[in-house]
Amino acid sequence: MPPDRSPDSASAAWRLIFDFLMRSSPQRLESLRSRGLTPNDSRVLFTLDREEARPIGALARQWGADPSTATWLVDRLERAGLAERSAAPDDRRVKLVRLTGKGEVTRKELMEEHYRTPREVAALSSGDIEELIRIFTKLNQSVE
Repeated sequence: MPPDRSPDSASAAWRLIFDFLMRSSPQRLESLRSRGLTPNDSRVLFTLDREEARPIGALARQWGADPSTATWLVDRLERAGLAERSAAPDDRRVKLVRLTGKGEVTRKELMEEHYRTPREVAALSSGDIEELIRIFTKLNQSVE
């Protein structure tokens, strides 16, 4: 821990960030609800690609889910016409998953809506915005 902060300051900062994300979630949830989707559906949708089909087992590992849960999640998107499944050409037991055209459009629309700037953020000063950009760039780089 850096010597210039108290042990509780990181926890306090995280609680404030989390509280803001939770307060701003209704906009994102409504965006999903209007399309008959859940937060888990969107998580799946955002990890799929139209061009590159991925094995459902690899997706399950990425999502931290067991294969039956991954299958259930893909089933939901497939019924909605957002994803499609096919057998791998070299091993028909392996199921590959990709976005459909409708899935690609839906993902793009959701991203545009989710990235809409909350009014509280838009009201910040230029200096505060630059500081947020600096901090969250650092946080995002540390996750990668």
